Amino acid sequence: MNTTSNGKPHVLILGGGSVGLNVATDLRKALGANVAVTVVDSRPYMTYQPFLPEVGSGMIDPRNVLAPLRKALPGAKVVTGAVTEIRHADRTVTVATEEDSTLDITYDYLVVGLGSVPRTLPIPGLAKHAIGFKWVEEAVAVRDRILANLAEAASTKDSETRRRLLTFTFVGGGFAGAEALAEAEDMVRDALRHYPDLHASDVRFVLIEAMGRILPEVGEELSKHALGQLRARGIEVKLETFMNSCENGVVVTSDGDEFASDLIVWTAGIKPNPVLAQSDLPLNQTGRLDCLADLRVKGEDGPLENIFAGGDCTTVPDLASGEGKVCVPNAQHATRQGKRIADNIVRSIQGRPLVDYFHKNLGTMATLGQYKGVGYLVFGDKTIELKGIPSWLAARAFHVYAMPTLGRKVAVVSGWVSNLVSRRDIIGIPESRDPRHAFELAAASTPKKN
Repeated sequence: MNTTSNGKPHVLILGGGSVGLNVATDLRKALGANVAVTVVDSRPYMTYQPFLPEVGSGMIDPRNVLAPLRKALPGAKVVTGAVTEIRHADRTVTVATEEDSTLDITYDYLVVGLGSVPRTLPIPGLAKHAIGFKWVEEAVAVRDRILANLAEAASTKDSETRRRLLTFTFVGGGFAGAEALAEAEDMVRDALRHYPDLHASDVRFVLIEAMGRILPEVGEELSKHALGQLRARGIEVKLETFMNSCENGVVVTSDGDEFASDLIVWTAGIKPNPVLAQSDLPLNQTGRLDCLADLRVKGEDGPLENIFAGGDCTTVPDLASGEGKVCVPNAQHATRQGKRIADNIVRSIQGRPLVDYFHKNLGTMATLGQYKGVGYLVFGDKTIELKGIPSWLAARAFHVYAMPTLGRKVAVVSGWVSNLVSRRDIIGIPESRDPRHAFELAAASTPKKN
């Protein structure tokens, strides 16, 4: 498959996340029909991951954090499938589609924005009993499990069963873990108004973090403030602690604690997409692509021809932070790297010099439930710390601005307004994990014909 006909350069983009979506959008804006753009992703939509904690707490409808690639990228070709091999020597990428067929796609320019996957450890029971928090289906499953557990706990008389159902464990105190846990606790606190048989003291939220603080991205003082806020809400935060095992749903930690937990959410780090190992591209010791400042992939003898990369699967110099610094893996950098890659591809096609990626941090915000949050904004050389409602509002404003497509922006804000009026829903749908279960039971009970 090749769309380089009629002399059009073909740009193949691997990954439809923040990098890929922005590269494709800006290329089409700049060159229109004079460039052929193909986007490959295993999902037909881009997930706006900063909103996942609010999906997990019922504040945002799951579909409203998804930007359908075909709708967001008119004029581009979208291939739904998983990249299985990259052969830059042949300028070919192999893609496995959902129909169990494979495609070999050739290109003139390649953009690698394959992102990351959860970094797991060989902890007994982890693979079987834990769930991640990187995709919308995981956030929905966490929400449904928690709400379903409240209903089940209110109906049981067995104290041990109730304790297990109402114990929720999150491993990893970075943005994903701390925000997901705080939003979930906020949801439970709100839902308990409808459960007279349950009390807040029956519910146990545990955050396990190997480092000495949570939310290191916001700085030491705000990290301490966030820690105090979580503990004041009754959340157990175990610092400098590891989860040693979770076999049979029983969590054992390095500080000697042991408890049964019906939900274990793993957010302890990320690693680059492992498909990069199935390529002839040079990887560094972390399994990432080393990039030059102009976002071309760096080979042994200089930049690789016509191949760019950005986002979580790369190591990119952070020119705004000083020599030797690299860009942290977040949506703020990925979005802007995508735009810089698009502009540099246009420059390359037109024979103009490329421009280095330079982005000074604008600030960082973390929401910790309704009207709660911490963060800071950067204005020139001045940094303004925000806590509580100002931080919560600033985070929401930025994420609405960054959310792709006008329709999704409007839907997210409309959902927030609706929740202010009618409060969030408290219905968990555990059968969504196995939607055919009820039908299979009915079919099994139907008498067979003689």
